[in-house]
Amino acid sequence: MEETTVLVVGAGPAGLGIAACLTKKFIPYIILEKEDCCASLWKKRTYDRCHLHLAKEFCSLPLKPHTPHAKKYLGKDDFIDYIDEYVSAFNIRPRYFNSVESASFDEATGKWLVETKNTLQKVTIVFVARFLVIATGENGKGYVPDIPGLKDFKGDVLHSSEYKSGREFQDKNVLVVGCGNSGMEISYDLCNSGADTSIVIRNPVHVVTREIVFVGMHLLKYFSLSIVDPLITFSSKLMYGNLSKYGIHRPNEGPFFLKATRGRSPVIDVGTIDKIQSGEIKVLPRIVSINKSKVIFEDKVELEFDAIIFATGYKSTTCEWLKDYDSILKDDGFPKNRFPNHWKGKNGSYCIGLSRMGLQGVSKDAIVIANDIDIVLKTMVVPKEF
Repeated sequence: MEETTVLVVGAGPAGLGIAACLTKKFIPYIILEKEDCCASLWKKRTYDRCHLHLAKEFCSLPLKPHTPHAKKYLGKDDFIDYIDEYVSAFNIRPRYFNSVESASFDEATGKWLVETKNTLQKVTIVFVARFLVIATGENGKGYVPDIPGLKDFKGDVLHSSEYKSGREFQDKNVLVVGCGNSGMEISYDLCNSGADTSIVIRNPVHVVTREIVFVGMHLLKYFSLSIVDPLITFSSKLMYGNLSKYGIHRPNEGPFFLKATRGRSPVIDVGTIDKIQSGEIKVLPRIVSINKSKVIFEDKVELEFDAIIFATGYKSTTCEWLKDYDSILKDDGFPKNRFPNHWKGKNGSYCIGLSRMGLQGVSKDAIVIANDIDIVLKTMVVPKEF
């Protein structure tokens, strides 16, 4: 059994950000991570050509902005280097191989009891802490929809977190399911690598360039969503024209409004739209079922594929180990309270990185949580000894 002031679960960017802020305030903490490295999503579960879609000024962690000579849009390796430098700069030492099995608040002691399984040493460790910070993020486990016949599909099936490069699929018929940023970029990579590529686009999406988003985010510093969203939508129409004839429809709500209220990001085009317009990437409707190597779509078209890649997002696993989570989280693992009051729960519990505002949201959460813990500690009444 080990005791500390703050226990942080997760050593991704969110966990590292709060660790740095606690370090600055000289608040003791322990950070737990089930993998063998920090930022495991970036180091183990991202494809080779992955880039940050937002400019570096919107993608730094607290207390350490990117250097002036850093690229405006960081690639995967650039961002991993930044993370490693961050860990070194703040002397962050995560306890790796610690998988949290359960966390509950003990009313008698007023402290959190967190049971972990050390997968390296094969032992169980109980941590005791006054504060619990949930930093496991939105991307706990890859989500694959339950499609009739999927289990009997004869080809390869993988989630986007397992995808590395299109080179593995050269000369194969590949279906990408999901039209978010990952799905669109993986489709582009597959096409460039010589795969016969198709993508399922079910829902309306905003398509923009990263420069349009860059301008929009700067405008939001001075103007409201009701002004910025129409400007961004108009810019997209000028850039791409009417995409509905290619199976891509724009939502009625604006791109930044959807991001703020539902966490749905606009698609940052890396060249995929040009491939769709030229017919190199085919757009297909919703999947109805799968029959061995054939995929049946809602327009009754049946096509054969060698592989299906699901870029269908992730789901949180926090509610599986956090007891009485409903004081801070909903059943889907996202905050119970609305932004900007989403980060604080009862009994000294906090969540970070769940505002659906990317790394910028992580940074803001880390600062306010560390400040709140600092205030609570300074106002706690210390009983006199007799």
